[in-house]
Amino acid sequence: MKVIISGGGTGGHIYPGIALADAIMKQDDRNEVLFIGATGKMEMSLVPAAGYKIIGLPIRGIARKQLYKNLSLPFTLLKSLWQARRILKSFKPDVVVGTGGYASFPTLYVASRMRIPVLLQEQNAYPGITNKVLAKYATKICVAYETLEAYFPAHKLVLTGNPVRSWFSLAPTDASKAYAHFGLTAGMPTVLVLGGSLGASTLVDCILAAHQLFAANQIQVLMAVGKAHFEQLRRTHADASFPHIKIVPYIEQMALAFSAASIIVSRAGAMAMAEMAMVQKPVILVPSPYVAADHQIKNVLPWLTQGSALVVKEEAITQDLVPTIIDLIKNEAQQNTLTTNLAKQAKPHAVDAILETIHQVIQKPQL
Repeated sequence: MKVIISGGGTGGHIYPGIALADAIMKQDDRNEVLFIGATGKMEMSLVPAAGYKIIGLPIRGIARKQLYKNLSLPFTLLKSLWQARRILKSFKPDVVVGTGGYASFPTLYVASRMRIPVLLQEQNAYPGITNKVLAKYATKICVAYETLEAYFPAHKLVLTGNPVRSWFSLAPTDASKAYAHFGLTAGMPTVLVLGGSLGASTLVDCILAAHQLFAANQIQVLMAVGKAHFEQLRRTHADASFPHIKIVPYIEQMALAFSAASIIVSRAGAMAMAEMAMVQKPVILVPSPYVAADHQIKNVLPWLTQGSALVVKEEAITQDLVPTIIDLIKNEAQQNTLTTNLAKQAKPHAVDAILETIHQVIQKPQL
C-alpha cells in the first residue's frame, strides 16, 4: 500500500499523520508513506524527526493582518497545484489522507481530480476551513466528534476518534526517569503546562507571575512555551529566577513529561485532548479564543458536561487559573473523580478505525 499524508501548520495537524503513518508501517513494513506539507512550516522538521520523508509545497495561508501579502497567493497556489500533480504522478499513491491545514489543499484537490481516493481526518468539533472546502472531494471523512453532520455530508462520516502516537501506550509508570530527564525534584507535586505547539503567552505570563506562590506551596511546574515565546522570555527575563518553574521551548519526550505530571494544564487543541485522555491525569483546560471559529470551546463541551476536566476561560486566567491549580493539587478526591471521568473520553483504537477506513476506501472503486 502506498499512502500520501498531507497537512500541517500546527502539531494538531501533524501528529495525527505521524500516528497514522506508524500504524501503516506497523501493519506491513512493505507499505510506503510520503508526507506533503508547506515549505518552512513545522511539519518540515517534525516529520523527518519521526522517520518519514516529506516534500514541501510553496503554499501559504491567507495573511489576515498584512493584506498586501495575499497578492501572490494565486500564483503560489497554482505552483503548489502543479508540484502536487508531479508528486502524485511520480509516487502513484493508493490513497491520499488529509489531516487539515492549508498545506493539505493542493495535494488533496489534485488527487481528487486524478480519481485517487481521498480521506479526510478532522480532529476538532468545529472543522477547519480547508477540510470544509475539501469535503465534497473526499471519499470518507474520519471524525472525533458526533455532531459534524452540520458541516460534512453524513454518508461520508466515520466516527473514529483522533489517533495518538503509539508511544502513549508505553509511557513509563515510574516517574523517577522523568524527573531526572527534566531536572525536576523527585516526588514534588508537578504541574505540566502545555500551550500548544505554537505556545500561549497568556498562560505563560500567568504562571510566571505566580512563581512565588508555587514555591510557597512546594509545587513545581514544567512548562512548554513554544520556540518563539522561549526566545522572547530569554530576552525579557534574562536576569530573573524561577526556581520552581522549568521552562522549555518544546517537549520532545512527551511520554516522560506526562509521567512526571501530577496534573496537566493545557490549551484545548483536539490532539492534545486525545493524548491527555490516554494518559489519564487530572486536566485543567484553558480553551484558546484565538483560533478559527472559537473551535476549542466546542472541543471542551463533551468533557465539561461529563466532568472529565476543569475549565478556566481565557478572560478568567489571571484571577482563576493559579488558585484552581493549587486547589486541585491539594484535593486528591477531586483528582480521582476527574481521572475516572476522563477515561470515558479515551479512544485507544482510533488509529485502527482510520486504517480500516483507508482499506475500505482503496478497495471501493471510484465512480
